[in-house]
Amino acid sequence: MSGAELTLRVHAFQSMGTVDGPGVRAVIFLQGCPLRCACCHNPDTWDPAGGINTDLDTLLHRIERCRPYFGPAGGVTVSGGEPLMQAKALLPLFRRLREKGIHTALDTSGCRLDDAVRTLLAETNLVLLDYKYTNDTDYRRYVGMPMDDVDHFLAYLQEKGIETWLRHVYIPTLNDNDASLSRLCKIGEAHSCVTRIELLPFRRLCLEKYREMGIPFPLADIREPTAAELDALRERYPKLTI
Repeated sequence: MSGAELTLRVHAFQSMGTVDGPGVRAVIFLQGCPLRCACCHNPDTWDPAGGINTDLDTLLHRIERCRPYFGPAGGVTVSGGEPLMQAKALLPLFRRLREKGIHTALDTSGCRLDDAVRTLLAETNLVLLDYKYTNDTDYRRYVGMPMDDVDHFLAYLQEKGIETWLRHVYIPTLNDNDASLSRLCKIGEAHSCVTRIELLPFRRLCLEKYREMGIPFPLADIREPTAAELDALRERYPKLTI
């Protein structure tokens, strides 16, 4: 099967990303997500029929054009949406990238773990795992999945020794308490595969996108954290990257 016959449903391609993994990276945002996270900034990626069907050869060509900027630490990150929804189609791309010596990262919620996902993870250098809350009630209410699913996914990453960064959106009034953040740190410490815990400040930049789509943003009334709050967190939780 030729590269032109292998396609992914792509929402967007970013040529020089600097916040989705180490170094400078090409970031591919895939279309389709089964979750409805309250803090989601990309509701336009939910529909699996959206985006553009893009063949493997086209993606590889675009990635190769970006490669001179990667340096020793960069590579390719696939995000979404939820890239695990296209795990089978994504596998040939990751295999080709690994053959070329290009670092691969997968930005995921960990919402599924089937044979296709396990095979994909075997070709993945780094997983950016969105660990959104630290209790099952909030996971079900604000994400739409049980916390057990992400814990099961993290346990598999630990079993296979796949390097993992935990990513956690810090949302005032929802998960900004010491109990939640302390538990997040303990989860990271309990897994040797976790090499970094990133705290991402909640932002409301997506409000206009929700308005244009005619759907309400669930956290429209939540304020953004202040710079002083984030500075205090850096002092209190030195193990977190903010």
